[in-house]
Amino acid sequence: MRLTTKGRFAVTALLDVAMHHEEGPVSLSAISERRHISLSYLEQLFSKLRKAGLVASLRGPGGGYSLNKPLHEISVAAIVHAVDDSLDATQCNGKSNCMGHTQCLTHDLWENLNKTIGDYLSGITLATLIEHGHNKQRLHTAEAHPMTVVVSTPN
Repeated sequence: MRLTTKGRFAVTALLDVAMHHEEGPVSLSAISERRHISLSYLEQLFSKLRKAGLVASLRGPGGGYSLNKPLHEISVAAIVHAVDDSLDATQCNGKSNCMGHTQCLTHDLWENLNKTIGDYLSGITLATLIEHGHNKQRLHTAEAHPMTVVVSTPN
């Protein structure tokens, strides 16, 4: 099981839209330039994201994409599912027919892993990712510019 490029790029691209949403609609060419994702690949992804209701498009000069929902309502799981990416760890794609007509010995293990991953990704939103990124940036800035504390003692 692995998350494919499609799912990773979709999350990255929507996070980019979220980070720049206050500037207005975000063009795919701007995302492509900032994130080094091909424009044609972004067009395919955003077509699916739009059909899933996660983004809205605005045509013409100054056009681009904007989020259709608040940041805290768009989960990583929703983004991954919107681009048809499967996180299924079972051999049978969840159909319980791993061994022809019966389940394999480890079917329940992999099915539980699927649920755990799905629950985890459902609990992470674009807002969560942005907040985490801001906290990382603050920590990096603090490490780069340590604060000097002067303590004076009474004589």
